[in-house]
Amino acid sequence: MLNERDLTAYENLPVIPENEPERQFYYMAQIRKLVKQRQEELGRPLTAYHLCVGCQMNAKDSEKLLGVLLECGYVETDQELDADFVIYNTCTIRENANLKVYGRLGVLGSKKKQNPDMIIALCGCMMQEKTVVDKIRKSYKFVDIIFGTHNNFKLPELLYNRMINKEMIVDIWEDTTMIVEDLPAKRVYPFKSGVNIMYGCNNFCTYCIVPYVRGREKSRAPEEILDEIRRLVDDGVVEIMLLGQNVNSYGKNLETPMTFAELLQKVEEIPGLERIRFMTSHPKDLSDELIEAMKNSKKICRHLHLPLQSGSTEVLKRMNRRYTKEHYIELAEKIRREIPDIALTTDIIVGFPGETEEDFEETMEVVDRIRYESAFTFLYSKRTGTPAAKFEDQIPKEVAQKRFDRLLERVQAIAAEQCKKDVGKCVDVLVESVSEEDCKMMATGRMSNNTMVHFEGCKELYGRIVPVQITESKGFYYFGTLMPDRG
Repeated sequence: MLNERDLTAYENLPVIPENEPERQFYYMAQIRKLVKQRQEELGRPLTAYHLCVGCQMNAKDSEKLLGVLLECGYVETDQELDADFVIYNTCTIRENANLKVYGRLGVLGSKKKQNPDMIIALCGCMMQEKTVVDKIRKSYKFVDIIFGTHNNFKLPELLYNRMINKEMIVDIWEDTTMIVEDLPAKRVYPFKSGVNIMYGCNNFCTYCIVPYVRGREKSRAPEEILDEIRRLVDDGVVEIMLLGQNVNSYGKNLETPMTFAELLQKVEEIPGLERIRFMTSHPKDLSDELIEAMKNSKKICRHLHLPLQSGSTEVLKRMNRRYTKEHYIELAEKIRREIPDIALTTDIIVGFPGETEEDFEETMEVVDRIRYESAFTFLYSKRTGTPAAKFEDQIPKEVAQKRFDRLLERVQAIAAEQCKKDVGKCVDVLVESVSEEDCKMMATGRMSNNTMVHFEGCKELYGRIVPVQITESKGFYYFGTLMPDRG
């Protein structure tokens, strides 16, 4: 686990530290004493259940939340209803995500009546909405801790105060300039990790709640980012993903501005790091400098996620995307031209308010022209609190669904065709899992372009980058044969 510290140094401090993250390490030390005491009373470990929904940044936040709990003495469990501590790291990009949380809370409520000592915490984007917090305080009074995206580093302090005072704690910040890292983190994979390079978003797309719940853009200092990556590499990581709501805006608000391309070039120089990924890129900010950096890099993966959202300039204008259909096509074709082996993936929203049949056909034209390796397609979901929710001309669900089905069919057909182009090639694959299937040990890994490959292997390959001959395309993934190491 990364960023572990000797908490005994914090157990008996005469004064609570004011600086972060030392303040939180102090509270971790106090919680650990309480947890140990409770474990001795019960004659068993205290368990913690953690649920994460949402984007890669939420996943990265959750690694830190779980790391903190393990450092405090909890033992991770997958038994939600029997856990001593339950935390949901929530997403609010769609209203349906909120409804699922309310449903789970209903089940937890009845369980907590049987076990009043269970502690329930809610955090993440959903908690940044005042209406949500008001509803939880009124209808789900058994929830113990509520905090948001800007102060998730405060989990130890909030948990300790709840343990001592036995009262509901609500600690929501509207925004902050603080960036607190260096807390314990429990990675999902020992060989790859996400690294936050910035927080927040300044784009205010009319359909999106993110700027309201994640706040304005804040870039981390480059040396902090590079130091974290170095520590990760020392801990066995070979692939990192640089994370931000719009990584192409990185560095604009730093005291000494730095472009994202410049940051990538510095990351490239770190010895022992094999692969660099990043997301998400906004088309309006993707520069020639970044394309050149990707083209000349030996470590940046040949995959770029470039959200389209709509192929209609008129719809893009109503979305406040600040680029045109023509600009997007020119950019995508320039990327294909400069980096021929790149895999382009995208996001597309169908049924945005006011979308005509002609607008939708323009989206289909872009899909046909760019030929994405894969696309995440979404039916427009009215999101309370966003400008688009108040737009007139909301598209009838049945109309949007028919368009969605047509788009999905086209996207999948093109992706299947694109997937055939690597058959016969020998490619490097980072092995992410090894399991037994039909009396064979099958390894599964990811190519530089993010396509999955399955091949016969062994457990010793886990976490390694190995050469694989691609033998068969299955539409969205490959089968291959492990080759002798070329190194």
